[in-house]
Amino acid sequence: MSTGTSTGISPAARRLFDGRRWHENAALRIEEGRVAEVIPGVPVADLLVPGFVDLQVNGGGGVQFNDAPDAAGLARIVEAHRAGGTTCLLATLITDTPEITEAAISAMAEALAAGQEGLAGLHLEGPHLDPRRKGTHAPELIRPMETADLDRILAAAPVCGHLLVTLAPESATAGQIAALVAGGVQVSLGHSDCTAEEAQDAFAAGASMVTHLFNAMSQLGHRAPGLVGAALEAGPVHAGLIADGYHVSDLAMQVALRAKAGPGRIFLVSDAMAATGSDLTEIQLNGRTIHRAGGRLTLADGTLAGADITMLDALRHCHRQLGLPLDEALRMAGLYPAEAAGLAGKGHLQPGAAADFLLLDAELQLESLWVSGTERWVA
Repeated sequence: MSTGTSTGISPAARRLFDGRRWHENAALRIEEGRVAEVIPGVPVADLLVPGFVDLQVNGGGGVQFNDAPDAAGLARIVEAHRAGGTTCLLATLITDTPEITEAAISAMAEALAAGQEGLAGLHLEGPHLDPRRKGTHAPELIRPMETADLDRILAAAPVCGHLLVTLAPESATAGQIAALVAGGVQVSLGHSDCTAEEAQDAFAAGASMVTHLFNAMSQLGHRAPGLVGAALEAGPVHAGLIADGYHVSDLAMQVALRAKAGPGRIFLVSDAMAATGSDLTEIQLNGRTIHRAGGRLTLADGTLAGADITMLDALRHCHRQLGLPLDEALRMAGLYPAEAAGLAGKGHLQPGAAADFLLLDAELQLESLWVSGTERWVA
């Protein structure tokens, strides 16, 4: 299939993973940007796998969404993350002012109306968090949810694609959570020091996800299970995970993956900042400098400030360091986040799915990336 067409036959691979099972010496037949069927083919690549779905992308290519809440900034971020295998993402706004939040909502609505590829919607991470678990979020901007905030988010839901809001139960009532969910907004719990019981009440109100499991939340204790314990026990709840070897220890990740009750899954997020896809050694967030060194992004006091990885990095870490089978690591990067956010047709390559896929070599290096059956990135 030639670059620039969304109908035809994909390159064939020695192994093709459709999101649920492997096919040997196979290719995709594509019709109008969607998968029609898996067919036999003569391999020209080692692996053909679903494109990655990243629900937490703060920036990339030198652009931080907080600093460039416009359609051009979103396009730059999407482009930067293609080199890491991401074909679908939620642009994430870290805690900021109401004015910046309004600008981010307008930018997302404009980009989606213009048909920007690779954007599934908007993730508002804050400002309705618990300052005791602020992480890198500016404490002076954290505040409880008010009626105007609720109205702003509900008004954004119809124009922002998939709208995900991370909040702490301490800063939003069960009634507000229920109102958000009824209005088509997905609620994730994060940056919270809540008890397990408070988390369970929020889940009962409609919260269905937990943001970057273990980080910036109450931990699992033998008498106080915290948000971590509640997330692992709640079957329907999904949880994001930053698998960079710094945010969470490999041992803790392995324990959590074994412990998580289903059908909800643990899935990968990059939590990437503007440095991803650039040679920047410093970036700014809310007037503070974030330093980049040794694979880590930190504030001056050493607080981790987002991650310096792509989804492909996270996939490799899970497969190589955690010892997960490649198919399960691929699900964590594609199928599971798509299921968590209800993004139908993403994260797999079964008939009817978007023809968003990657060609990888035997060392899991990206050779090319395709969106809706058209090649968009090549090594």
